Amino acid sequence: MLKTSKAQQKVLLYDPKRCTGCRYCEIACAFYHFKVIDFEKAHLHIEFDERKVEFEAIYCQHCDEPVCVAACPNDAITKDEETGWVKINPSICIGCKTCTIVCPLSVPWFNEAFHVSMKCDFCDGDPQCAKFCSPQAIRVATREEAWEFNKKNYLEVLT
Repeated sequence: MLKTSKAQQKVLLYDPKRCTGCRYCEIACAFYHFKVIDFEKAHLHIEFDERKVEFEAIYCQHCDEPVCVAACPNDAITKDEETGWVKINPSICIGCKTCTIVCPLSVPWFNEAFHVSMKCDFCDGDPQCAKFCSPQAIRVATREEAWEFNKKNYLEVLT
């Protein structure tokens, strides 16, 4: 099997200029994972940024060097070197919420019913949030495409 280069790994790419705030991505995520329509159970969240006057998506970036992996006291969070996906193993998670505290976006959320932290698992390769986003504000892209998009749309704005 050919090893995927880090730049070619698949990640989610969010373009706030395309987002309508419909929140179908949240519905699709919650339904895929829990078979319910419940915004609180989605692994991503859409919020309105009044300062920028646009919607922002708060979701796992499947970081190159995830702080949540390093901080987890029980090694319940791992990064798959082939896919680049960062996943939480619920059978190992002790529910300490350290991952949420150290994540720059506070993405992992605590599921009270299961007493574990949860986050995007990339829907095992078929991200429902991207699949059901009709304006394609969230889409699957290579890590390289995401780097370029974010560099152009976020870093160049600061310089």
